[in-house]
Amino acid sequence: MTVPADAAAALRNTTAVRTRSATLLDRARSGESRWFTVDDDALVPAAADVAALTRSRFPDLDIPVHSRWRHFEAGGVDRRAALDARLGSADTQQRARAMIDLTVISVLLDAGAGADWGFVEDGVRYTRSEGLAVASWHAFAAGRFSSEPGEPMRVDAAALQALSAADLAGALQVDAANPLVGLDGRVDLLHRLGDALAAQPEVFGELGRPGMLFDTTSAPSGTVDAHDLLVTLLASLSRIWPAGNMIGDQPLGDCWRHEAIPGPGLTAGWLPLHKLSQWLTYSLIEPLRWAGVAVTGIDALTGLPEYRNGGLLLDTGVLALRDRADAGRDWTPADEPVVEWRGLTVALLDELAPLVRERLGVDLPLACVLEGGTWAAGRVWAQRLRDGLPPLSVLSDGTVF
Repeated sequence: MTVPADAAAALRNTTAVRTRSATLLDRARSGESRWFTVDDDALVPAAADVAALTRSRFPDLDIPVHSRWRHFEAGGVDRRAALDARLGSADTQQRARAMIDLTVISVLLDAGAGADWGFVEDGVRYTRSEGLAVASWHAFAAGRFSSEPGEPMRVDAAALQALSAADLAGALQVDAANPLVGLDGRVDLLHRLGDALAAQPEVFGELGRPGMLFDTTSAPSGTVDAHDLLVTLLASLSRIWPAGNMIGDQPLGDCWRHEAIPGPGLTAGWLPLHKLSQWLTYSLIEPLRWAGVAVTGIDALTGLPEYRNGGLLLDTGVLALRDRADAGRDWTPADEPVVEWRGLTVALLDELAPLVRERLGVDLPLACVLEGGTWAAGRVWAQRLRDGLPPLSVLSDGTVF
């Protein structure tokens, strides 16, 4: 019989994400899904749509990885260069720690902002993911997440533990006229992050800095395996997610119940997805590379099960709701149709990606197909059909979507 710690560890890898998601796709194709049907004939035109958008965005097909750092480029502003300048005489390791600090905090703040929120920088209003990226960049640069005024550009446990809702609202320009979905959930998440950082000095150092991952992973050796980095993040940070998904005393994070998922022992019925943790892993690739570290095994990561990629599949007809009325209901991340939609998204992105590569005539990593890409195409379809809203309404606390 599996014990909770072993069961949780068995779900903290992308093999489990892929195989269990594929089970849901096989069921849906055989007509056994209660919620969705699959039209395989729609995969080719969907791939053509993604390929065409990829060529329009990156005519030379020199496509960067899908990363939070793309959002830091919003408005054509080179915020990496601005951060480099602010870091002054900092050495390579210090720069890497700072950029990892920023990446972690910004990714964890990157859940759906809602249609009414925006962040204004130099007279330009940024919304959604780009807005949250720009806002988090400014908050980081201003020392909002540092407990040491003399060292503003860092994130540490003490500052996160002391952060109030008013502090975060001020940093994100939130007020009655500029409401942000899930503000309290984000504050709670950052408090949990602070607690986790403080409790694990062997990973995050005595100050509890995310940036210490540069020192405590294999980065100093010059090579990091992307999947090993993800497993480190899942083992050390699964406790921060407030969803309450547990096996015994083991927190699972972005891992959800679905009655059709097989598995041994205590893992039966659980679908791991780990969207934000994988998004964070993708987003750490560039800071590590900038520090001279080779990042290997990137294709072990999966496509991200979020509403842009999943929306693309629904909007292009690859997936269809059995009951169209479900599109008009409000769902939670724990509801079975949402869990299944996300699992189907992971499995179908693995099938869509080679069709996109074939259309483009280049062997792109999945991370570049996403950036090129599926995420952008999902946003275009949502804007075209619903003024940017996703095809399913998922009530968010700011920590999953």
